Amino acid sequence: MKFLFVHQNMPGQYRELVQWLAAQGRHQIYFLTQRKNAPNIPGVETRKYAPHRVANKDSYGLSKVWEDATGAGFGAAVAAKQIEQKEGFKPDIIIGHVGWGELTFFKQVWADVPIIGFFEYYYNLTGGSVGFDPSEPISDHAPFLMQARNAVPLANIETVDQGHCPTIWQRDRFPTSFHDRMYVCHDGIRTDKLLPNPKVKLGLGRLGREVTRQDEIITYVARNLEKTRGFHTLMRALPRILKERPNARVLIVGGNDTSYGGKSKHPGGLRAEMEAEVGKDVDWDRVHFFGQVPYPEYQRLIQLSRCHIYLTMPFVLSWSLLESMSMGATMVAADVAPVREAITHGQTGLLVDFFDHDALATQVIDVVSKPKEFAHLGTAARAHVVEKYDFLTRCLPEHIAQINALVAPELRIDMS
Repeated sequence: MKFLFVHQNMPGQYRELVQWLAAQGRHQIYFLTQRKNAPNIPGVETRKYAPHRVANKDSYGLSKVWEDATGAGFGAAVAAKQIEQKEGFKPDIIIGHVGWGELTFFKQVWADVPIIGFFEYYYNLTGGSVGFDPSEPISDHAPFLMQARNAVPLANIETVDQGHCPTIWQRDRFPTSFHDRMYVCHDGIRTDKLLPNPKVKLGLGRLGREVTRQDEIITYVARNLEKTRGFHTLMRALPRILKERPNARVLIVGGNDTSYGGKSKHPGGLRAEMEAEVGKDVDWDRVHFFGQVPYPEYQRLIQLSRCHIYLTMPFVLSWSLLESMSMGATMVAADVAPVREAITHGQTGLLVDFFDHDALATQVIDVVSKPKEFAHLGTAARAHVVEKYDFLTRCLPEHIAQINALVAPELRIDMS
């Protein structure tokens, strides 16, 4: 089969699917992206596109997202047409993310080619991250700006032949009229590779020795250290955690930028803001900031963890939550709807109020001080992810079934 994947930040949500298809050696795969340093995936032809237009900084706020989306969509469509004209490639199916408008005009290029579109998030005034924090009330313009952002999925539900959402919570953010046109299936977790490792070790230069599973290691991971991912709550819990567990070490992974939500007004970002707030009460010798780390190092950090903290406002689940569960981590996570879809309190992890840093500290201290009493949670968490989110046995068959349903019988992939 001839596949065209489209995602501005290759490979995005298609990391596992693209690699699996390429490894079969029977498909012709192109990937269209804006990413300058796109990874080299054997068996995949990567092609770059540039947006035809980018909105100016002073563009009208209610149409700015749509202007960017149509600019990206037209740029992607032009690049796709050039691939056909110069390389003779016309896909049997197109698979891509709708969020940035990249798929918007593909039916104008190939009206007969089916499209599966990834619908990640729909902006509502309730139930999501906007308005969740009472200390940050929404502006009078927020309802209009959020609905304006929804212009992209509203247009693209008519562009795609099939929609895709990774979780039920994300699907339910969209209007009910979308639901019958979407299938729900996670991207998939490689539980065969993301395993517990009781022998794992990691050198900490400041400590002068390697740490192992015998050490009191507490971990926190986010793409960036930001409020949407609860970094401020973590930092406010640190003084008590470190005071009551004098041998504990906290390993923090994440950049100092902002991926979601508003930025800190502090010139040094949210990390500097929180360090200033709790600094005098924290033993910084036992707090290790790693920044953004390579994937193998991230795995070792989670495998070392006696307690892994995952905090988020009601928003898109991080891959790190399910990956950590796959590696058998004992999870303490935010008690919000998207997390409750993956974790059942007391069975596959422990849930705490997102804003209650004292409750977070209490739960973490309990887990760290009595690891044997909570070890079963990590075992159950892994079993749950294997059953519901495993890429090879659960998610891949569903994705292939959805692809097969849209293509000619002679093109269908045999999963038997």
